[in-house]
Parts: sequence; C-alpha cells; structure tokens
Amino acid sequence: MKKFKIKTGDTVRVIAGAHKGAEGKVSKVLLSKDRAIVEGVNMVSKHEKPSATNPQGGIKEKEASLHISNLSLIDGNGKSTRVGFTSKDGKNVRIAKTTKEVI
Repeated sequence: MKKFKIKTGDTVRVIAGAHKGAEGKVSKVLLSKDRAIVEGVNMVSKHEKPSATNPQGGIKEKEASLHISNLSLIDGNGKSTRVGFTSKDGKNVRIAKTTKEVI
C-alpha cells in the first residue's frame, strides 16, 4: 500500500503547473492514481445532461485532481515545509521539518 505524507484535511500549496502558487485544503487523496483533489484549485467545466434531479442541465464547475508531487504541505506559519515523523508518547506523529511542530 502506498503512503503519502499529504493527507485529507491538510493545507497545501501548488508548486508546479498551471495553478502554481495556489493554496487550498485537500478534500480527497486518490491513492491508486497518486493524485489529490484540492478545494478551489484546478477548476474544470463539466457539461451535464438534463436529468430528473437537474432538469436544466448545463455547465458546472468542479475541482480536478493534481499529482501529489506538485503539492507542498503548509505548516501553521504559512510556510511550505517537508514532513517528518517522530515518536511521541509511543505513537508516531507528523512534524513540520522547518519548525519542528506537530502537524
């Protein structure tokens, strides 16, 4: 099973690609595809057919996924950081390597 240092609920910054510099909260991590969906970033237009729940149909905006390598975790101070692990009270916890605080 793959492991990533970015998890659902983390605040991240996009470090590469068309949306470079954008920040948002991770709403979902797609482990099988090495991708993550970030709220408000990488918005795409989706055409929807009329249906019983949406009789008008139309064009909807939704977030598309970004590759996990293009994301950088942001610590509590708003700086991009790398993730490390340390043992605290017998449990492994994630820490920001720049500030050494628990994430």
